[in-house]
Amino acid sequence: MSRDKVVADAADAVADVGRGASLAVGGFGLCGIPGVLIHALLERGAGGLRVVSNNCGVDDWGLGLLLRAGLIARMTSSYVGENKEFARQYLQGELEVELVPQGTLAERLRAGGSGIPAFYTPAGAGTVIAEGGLAWRHGADGSVAVASPPRETRVFGGREHLLEEGITTDFALVRAAVGDRHGNLRFDSSARNFNPLAAMAGRITVAEVEELVEPGELAPDDVHLPGIFVQRVVPIGTDDPRAEKRVERLTVRPAHSAAAVPAAPVVPAVPAVPAVHEGNR
Repeated sequence: MSRDKVVADAADAVADVGRGASLAVGGFGLCGIPGVLIHALLERGAGGLRVVSNNCGVDDWGLGLLLRAGLIARMTSSYVGENKEFARQYLQGELEVELVPQGTLAERLRAGGSGIPAFYTPAGAGTVIAEGGLAWRHGADGSVAVASPPRETRVFGGREHLLEEGITTDFALVRAAVGDRHGNLRFDSSARNFNPLAAMAGRITVAEVEELVEPGELAPDDVHLPGIFVQRVVPIGTDDPRAEKRVERLTVRPAHSAAAVPAAPVVPAVPAVPAVHEGNR
């Protein structure tokens, strides 16, 4: 098999993602999301997807596009607070949701990609996560149709821990700043939070890359994820509207208000203290 993993078209890269497939999707909020691949899935229209991702985008961007189109059947996430459509589908029984503590979710992905079937963690011990009964899916009447199961527990060092299973998925979709033809990837800043972990968990991992380089151009110390975890590489143009890097909550101060901010008070200079030398003591 050729070591050149480049696929020229995003549609071809996800052409075998069928109905009911499980996906690990990288990104942190809207940072580092594989937007081009998500749009390709949207155009493909395969439904019943079971998605594992830190969050589900926003109403009109990221995974929120697949959700709005009714293509996602189940989400495993740690944060879902930016998406009103997500809340509506969950509360009306259209979407199954497994909420996982963020660190636990990260470790479940890493464990799955490392061949570790399960591990113990203190996160969630003594809570409803351990006891079970969280509503994974609601009924049409608001009842709990599918509830989370109780977790196996064990005490280590006098502290209770929960057994959590590693996560593996049929596919993983990630975005990298730089990638080579062998699938070695480098991520930019906080895009590195979940992308490498999601990539590890997928049996078939597809990476969209902003810059494609030749093998050897990435220094070994710059490789955040080795190509052994990546099966397909899709070069994208940063001017592609599907690759836009959006901000969830813009919090910068308006330019016109800068003049209204009082200037910092001038602090008078402190006179220098003469140095003490052996000769003038």
